Amino acid sequence: MSGLVHVVDDDTSFRTAIERRLKLAGYNVATYATAQDLLDASPCSDVPGCILLDVQIPGLSGPELQSQLNASGSTLPIIFLTGHADTATTVRAIKAGAEDFLTKPVSSELLLDAIERALARQDENRSQRGRLEMFRAHLARLTQRERQVFDLIVRGKINKQIAHQLGTTERTVKAHRHEVMEKMQVHSLAELVSIAERLGVLKSEDGRQ
Repeated sequence: MSGLVHVVDDDTSFRTAIERRLKLAGYNVATYATAQDLLDASPCSDVPGCILLDVQIPGLSGPELQSQLNASGSTLPIIFLTGHADTATTVRAIKAGAEDFLTKPVSSELLLDAIERALARQDENRSQRGRLEMFRAHLARLTQRERQVFDLIVRGKINKQIAHQLGTTERTVKAHRHEVMEKMQVHSLAELVSIAERLGVLKSEDGRQ
């Protein structure tokens, strides 16, 4: 899997060695001596890639850069590199969404495996976001009454109950139900409920499912 790997490390010889190693493996590489250099470059999250980030770099630290990238909405996976493993730092970084945490010196096999996983996860996340956007577009096509029927269907209400609640007939509800299934492009109630869950439609007012 090809991609652009952003290497952030203040050690010039390390950056050079990593760049050579990654280019031999078929990756495009961009290197930065500081976290600010990467921020100034504003790497695009839409391009397949990841960030190899040293934990301890002058100025903005690796975890601080991670926080800024998260706040900016960046979806580039981050693989941390450190010369001294620190459990607390590792846990915080992973909780904040880091893909992996590797200790220097790192073997080519471990490094390339981590990059492959990061790129695969980025690709899957992109696909999921695309599907969610498609579901939202389908949902937006529903009329006000169809949306009411949708909301009740995914909460397990049967046609008779929906008709009573909306003050209409079962026949009318069936017609709306058919339109909902068509516009949402699903063939079963299970698919419809799954979409509702993914879009957060089933969350109640107090925030619980």
